Amino acid sequence: MYERSFMEGTRGTMAVDWEERIDVKRMRTERRDRALEQMDEHGLDAMVLFDDPNVRYVTGLAMTGGSGADHYTLLLEDGHIVHWDTADHASNQRFNCPWLDDIRYACPGLGNVPRASGSDSARRFLIDTMVDTVADALEEYGYASATVGTDIGDQQLIEGLTGRGFEVDTAACRAAMEAARKVKTRDEIECLRMVAAICEAGFQRISDTLSPGRTENEVWGAAVEELWRHGAMVQGGYLTSGPNTWPKHQANSTDRIIRPGDLVYADFYNIGYLGYRSCYYRTFAVGEPTDAQREAHRRAVDDLYEVIDRIKPGVTTDEVAEGFPDTAGEHMDWYGADKFWQMTTNHWAHGLGLQLYEVPLIWRGISSDHPIELEEGMTMAVETQRPADRQGVRVEEMIVVRESGAEVLSQWPIDEITAV
Repeated sequence: MYERSFMEGTRGTMAVDWEERIDVKRMRTERRDRALEQMDEHGLDAMVLFDDPNVRYVTGLAMTGGSGADHYTLLLEDGHIVHWDTADHASNQRFNCPWLDDIRYACPGLGNVPRASGSDSARRFLIDTMVDTVADALEEYGYASATVGTDIGDQQLIEGLTGRGFEVDTAACRAAMEAARKVKTRDEIECLRMVAAICEAGFQRISDTLSPGRTENEVWGAAVEELWRHGAMVQGGYLTSGPNTWPKHQANSTDRIIRPGDLVYADFYNIGYLGYRSCYYRTFAVGEPTDAQREAHRRAVDDLYEVIDRIKPGVTTDEVAEGFPDTAGEHMDWYGADKFWQMTTNHWAHGLGLQLYEVPLIWRGISSDHPIELEEGMTMAVETQRPADRQGVRVEEMIVVRESGAEVLSQWPIDEITAV
């Protein structure tokens, strides 16, 4: 396991002049440079990016999701960036984002706007105009007849750019951005460490609030308030209790009243800090845990660290996946399943970054036949679960692949189930 150096750990969330914290300017620069390096490696002169995490990776803009294609970004081989956005967003970005010097008004040729228009001719106008905005910018910057990557495979977009004389390669663009984003910079890692610390504030709020008579929604609402208080963007997560903990309740948090003897688990997934997403489970016992609950927790933690202890650079994902529970440990008989791919989300590790699921994915469902190699600087969440009578335990850690093994970013106590 990775041992942190002196004073290494979460610093404050505010900007100060007396201590080096997350350097967002350095992070923006290093991310753009990685994208440029991979763009060159994949034979592209430029990339047009529509996917929100890719846009944020290159520009630093906090994209909020939604329709898609009402904002898009052009990255050129010489490092220039052109960004298009909706009217109010673009005008604000011109004032607030001085590192971007070419921000233009977007034409939403894809997504909700053309879909809502109810008119084929309007849709044709919008996509043609969008294509023209990109093609005109490419030509302005001297990239006529360039090889251009797109991170979405929309046929109308591709045909439009091809018709303007550009060679379009979607596969190369997707591969370039995947390669750029799979290994994190030091500032990206600190963003993930920070979001883990914010989640721990949420766990403490749960511990302080949880008691018989509260509802799942009530306790989860208190946790979400705490997360927002610390500057997080809460775009996912839930809390379940009692019989809703095994199997996972499809409706997420409910108005179920929590009772003595319940297990309660909280899943802080898609909690963002500067765009970097968490995935972090912990389980609580309402009152003194039973022997079965303690045993389920112990086995879940053992399963978790059987996997984490295998993680280091150069190891392949099939080797790590062997640490996850086998057919019996997955309780496949209970589910009526006979193949590991049917057990999606129960026991796996998935990459974390500007998206909840990034490279790598470690899972018995695919890793045995389709392994990839782990690299230093990859970040991921590792999650496991075990049943306890008619309830269940889930635990999860956020980790970084370091030269000497895994560094665990998450720090909420895990040796014993948290009793409240």
